[in-house]
Amino acid sequence: MTEQSPSANEPEVVVGEASEPTTASAASEPASAVDAQPSQDAEVGAEQVQAEQEAVADQQPAADRDLAAERLADLQRLQAEYVNYKRRVDRDRALVQERAAQSVIEALLPVLDDIHGAREHGDLVDGPFAAIADKLEGVLAKFGLERYGEPGEEFDPNRHEALMHTAWPQDGSVSSAGSTTVVQVLQPGYRAGEQILRAARVAVADPE
Repeated sequence: MTEQSPSANEPEVVVGEASEPTTASAASEPASAVDAQPSQDAEVGAEQVQAEQEAVADQQPAADRDLAAERLADLQRLQAEYVNYKRRVDRDRALVQERAAQSVIEALLPVLDDIHGAREHGDLVDGPFAAIADKLEGVLAKFGLERYGEPGEEFDPNRHEALMHTAWPQDGSVSSAGSTTVVQVLQPGYRAGEQILRAARVAVADPE
C-alpha cells in the first residue's frame, strides 16, 4: 500500500494573517480622533477672541465719548479762565492809566490854583502867559479835569470841605436857603470824572 501525499487541491490554511488589521488601518483610526479634538478647540478659541473683540468694540465708542467730553470740559474751563483774565487785565490797565493821569493832575493842582487866582485878580486878561495857562487847562480838560465850587451851591460833605461857618452875605449875592449853603469859595475843588481829586474848600452858612 502506498502513502498518499497531500492533495494539491486542498487549500492551505494561514493562521493569523487575515484576522489581524493592517498597520495602515490601525493607525488611521486614532489619527482621525486626534485631529478632531484640536479643530474643535481652535473653533472655540476663535469664538472667544471674536467675542472679546466685539466687547472691546462696544466699549471703545463709550470711552471715546467720555474722553471727548472731558477734553471739551477742560477746554471750556480754560477758555473761561482766559476770558476772565483778559477782562481783569483790561480793567486793571484802564485803572492804571486813569490813576497815572490823576497823579499828574494832582501834582499840578498848586499850579492850577495860581492860575485860577491870577485870573480872579485880572492878571490873565491878555498876554503870552494867559495863552499858556489856557492851553494847560485845555490839555488837562481832555483827561476829564473839571474845576467846581461856586457860591450858592448846597453844601455836600462829599464834594466840599467846610473851613468856617459864617453869616449870610448882606449884599444878597447868596440868597438864604433852607439848608447849609456855600457862601464863599476859598479854594476851588477839582475832579476827574466821578473821582474827587480835591474837595472845594468853602465857607458855609447855616439855614436861618
